[in-house]
Amino acid sequence: MTQDRRDQAIDNFELYEDSVNFLGVASVDLPNLAFLTQILNGSGIGGNITAVMVGQMEEMSTTVHWRNLTNESASLSTPKRHALDLRAALQVEDPINNRIEFRAIKHVMVVIPKSITGGKLAPASTGDAGSEYAVRYWAFYIDGVRQWEVDPFNHKLEVNGVDYTADIRRALGH
Repeated sequence: MTQDRRDQAIDNFELYEDSVNFLGVASVDLPNLAFLTQILNGSGIGGNITAVMVGQMEEMSTTVHWRNLTNESASLSTPKRHALDLRAALQVEDPINNRIEFRAIKHVMVVIPKSITGGKLAPASTGDAGSEYAVRYWAFYIDGVRQWEVDPFNHKLEVNGVDYTADIRRALGH
């Protein structure tokens, strides 16, 4: 994708477990990536500065908003690790060639359920249920190219093909 193309919106997306089980109609709040930090002060430092700890991540969580409680949402509430696969079509405009294109977006996450919101019951409405999950692994792809991989258990943080924690693992003898 060149810089002349403009991303517009997610045209549609689908949610799968284990890459094969379609989980129904939902929307998803993706995790936030935040690094652990330390405040440094003392000799040779004029005040406080924030040290960002490379590869040390704050906890990640994701929320799936279900239209209603279903067999699939109940299945994802079992207290075990679940492999989620979110596939989206990103609509992109190419004004130079006067056409609309689509990019394949994919998020792969390993999650464990944290909480389930039962939602509501009301005539002629959706149930607005939800599930929050602790994220153990997250990889993000555009057109099959991995943009990042965050794997705290294996102390891995890779962004655009650069493994920023390789030196840390090497220093630890891994």
